[in-house]
Amino acid sequence: MLLVVLVDRLDQAGSSVSMAKRIDFQTEPSRYRHWKLKFDGDVAELIMDVDETAGLFDGYQLKLNSYDLGVDIELNDAVQRLRFEHPEVKTVVLKSGKDRVFCAGANIRMLAGSTHAHKVNFCKFTNETRNSMEDASANSGQKYMCAVRGSAAGGGYELALATDHILHADDGTSSVPLPEVPLLAVLPGTGGLTRVTDKRKVRRDLADAFCTVEEGVRGSRAVKWRLVDQSVPNSKFEQAVKDTAKKLASTSDRPTDAKGIAFTPIERNIEDDAVTYSGVKVEIDRATRRATITITGPSEPPPASVADMHKQGAQFWPLRLARELDDAILHMRLNEAEVGVWIFKTQGEAAQVLAYDKFLEANKDNWLAREILHFWKRTLKRIDVTSRSLVALVEPGSCFAGTLAEIVFACDRSFMLVGSFQGDNRPAAAITLSNLNFGAYPMSNDLSRLATRFLGEPESVKAAKAQTGKPLDAETCEEMGLVTSAFDHIDWDDEVRIFLEERSSYSADGLTGMEANLRFAGPETMETKIFGRLTAWQNWIFQRPNAAGAEGALKRYGSGVKANFNPERV
Repeated sequence: MLLVVLVDRLDQAGSSVSMAKRIDFQTEPSRYRHWKLKFDGDVAELIMDVDETAGLFDGYQLKLNSYDLGVDIELNDAVQRLRFEHPEVKTVVLKSGKDRVFCAGANIRMLAGSTHAHKVNFCKFTNETRNSMEDASANSGQKYMCAVRGSAAGGGYELALATDHILHADDGTSSVPLPEVPLLAVLPGTGGLTRVTDKRKVRRDLADAFCTVEEGVRGSRAVKWRLVDQSVPNSKFEQAVKDTAKKLASTSDRPTDAKGIAFTPIERNIEDDAVTYSGVKVEIDRATRRATITITGPSEPPPASVADMHKQGAQFWPLRLARELDDAILHMRLNEAEVGVWIFKTQGEAAQVLAYDKFLEANKDNWLAREILHFWKRTLKRIDVTSRSLVALVEPGSCFAGTLAEIVFACDRSFMLVGSFQGDNRPAAAITLSNLNFGAYPMSNDLSRLATRFLGEPESVKAAKAQTGKPLDAETCEEMGLVTSAFDHIDWDDEVRIFLEERSSYSADGLTGMEANLRFAGPETMETKIFGRLTAWQNWIFQRPNAAGAEGALKRYGSGVKANFNPERV
């Protein structure tokens, strides 16, 4: 079987992975080791050509275009840059730079040697990256297609599934397998099962057969089962890729003559217990395993025109802040796993935040303003799916207004000070809503955070909307349900302390499960299914002996020794 032949060639050296170094999510195309970008008018090629010697950690080689987190960090960077730096690109073609293989999926040696936390966060990030590709197609007119020549196995096929169109070479060897269950005793970690049934509409029994056939499916059968969209002979493959890319581009509403903006490097300073950006500061208290994330509002009013926004580029405050917050979230997720409670604060002028919201809303038909709004949507979604206890503290001098108020609604708890602290001359705590709080930043369930908060209470959403633009004090916010609790200065310190101490005393596993279950009330979507199943099923399976034990599939994979499975169903 082709897949077995391919995977048997994976590097066998070493069973453990050294994971001591800090993971950095910043990169740019000149530093890519695994991806290449080529441009031809309104079509871009995103070529996967993984450097097998450039794994993120020691202990494995990235053979056969297999990937680790480092490969996906570059992919995420490329996807974002394509949206902002190349507005002229209407179709992105994913293809392989290797002969006879598209992508062997996530590197098995890496998974076998990684900590449980790394495996789960790796899968979460790959899901977010693939979701961002689908978001680009659905909301930015930048269509994705995948040109599969060779085996697209496991995560390789999941990468293809995230595109709008899968074109498959009918050459007798190219195939699309999803073999995690029979080969590795785990589930596809990047939404494969969900996308096969919910996106590709593959019949349940055929999906069952497909997911248990190690060698996968190819040719006309792959088309008939809806696993791919086209299967063409090798001799016609390249022309079919070009024709399909142009056809997809013709459906795009992206501008043809716009000039992109450069994603300049994010300025930051990383210390032992702090990460500091221009508008975000993360302070870590290791003794209590808490982090305080303080966001600073804009110091200047929004530009006078769209042209000025384009001129500011990556330094335009909403975009700069979104990039910094996004980087901070990812840094904390992967590098500070034991910091289990995140405390969100803001400082600055609420009126300035609202002015930027108004500017973006007024210019939402401009491609750059549109992309910035979608970037904020994706960044807020990262908060939603982060496995940490999240609390917002609304204090005097805060600027939880409009877009930044979304952070309050994303948190598990929120506390607001009534009045002011003694001797504090800063403005009293307030929350001010903008129009962007009512649909611009939907959660994975396709509802706004306020609609999710007030599920089954449309009158509460209506009442909140009626207060748009008005600073709401602590007692009003508590009465309206916009915050969990409001306390005066006498009780504030004690109440916050009790909550934080209580949170730190609970099981991290129990909290992760509880928070993930409670955050996504309302309708289930393909996206909520993907993250829900990742949290519940894959998280569990990754710890089971059948997968991760000394005699499990991940440990014995490629050794020639069959895994020893416990047959009990639980």
